[in-house]
Amino acid sequence: MYTIRSYHFCGDRGEEIFPYPIKQLIGFCPCIEMFFFSNNKEYMTTGRIVKMSRDDQEQTQDQKRERENNEIREMGTLKLKEKDGKHNIQLLTIIGEIEGHEAVSGNTKATKYEHLLPRLAEIEADEETEGVLILLNTLGGDVEAGLAIAEMIASLSKPTVSLVLGGSHSIGGPLAVSADYSFIVPTGTMIVHPVRSTGMFIGVIQSYRNMEKTQDRIARFISEHSRISQERLLELMLDSTQLVKDVGTMLEGEEAVREGIIDEVGGISQAYARLQEMIRKKE
Repeated sequence: MYTIRSYHFCGDRGEEIFPYPIKQLIGFCPCIEMFFFSNNKEYMTTGRIVKMSRDDQEQTQDQKRERENNEIREMGTLKLKEKDGKHNIQLLTIIGEIEGHEAVSGNTKATKYEHLLPRLAEIEADEETEGVLILLNTLGGDVEAGLAIAEMIASLSKPTVSLVLGGSHSIGGPLAVSADYSFIVPTGTMIVHPVRSTGMFIGVIQSYRNMEKTQDRIARFISEHSRISQERLLELMLDSTQLVKDVGTMLEGEEAVREGIIDEVGGISQAYARLQEMIRKKE
């Protein structure tokens, strides 16, 4: 019977340093070779275990950080790795305007639904991802794209928590309540208003009915994923006493919670802790 103690596979310059018992053990049992060395690319291709130099390690870390930075720049997402008993969490950001079938101007910050939908599908399929934290600061945007993202978030089997920072207006409302639990910072705001459209209408009555159906879809989604009733939400949408140039209601943090749209006033620490708790309860 062989006892394997701590040893070095190679020297600082990469020369082979194999203890004799290990070589002998590998000769007797090739599966040991696969168990110990299968992750070492140098050994699998050349038969040598070569220690990664400090420069190589730093370069690998730099490449990892660059990939993460690119992911944040391009997709607004980041995976929060498991550490000290914490769970693997996927961070999603929904900011600016929700871009739909037509691209917004180049000067406008936007969340592209063609980026988020595949990422949400990937999160559902990824066994390592245990929860999703969604940060929102959006003015609204395309209704169909916003509802598509909200439905995807609501249908995830992983625990989800949303946090409204700054604002989550218009179609940002369904996005905020699509998570299993929602937070809003004290200075955060939400604007609920009727569905709007631009351009010339052909068939005003028919167009109005279609817009009314779309508005009902939004109100129904919000009421089904929060504590506010659809009737009360429509009252807030059609309020003509608050906004100067529009019909609707602006709710600040405490008001949004009091009306039952958002679950709790809080910040990133409360949202993160709540998500960790939800993941633990699901285990």
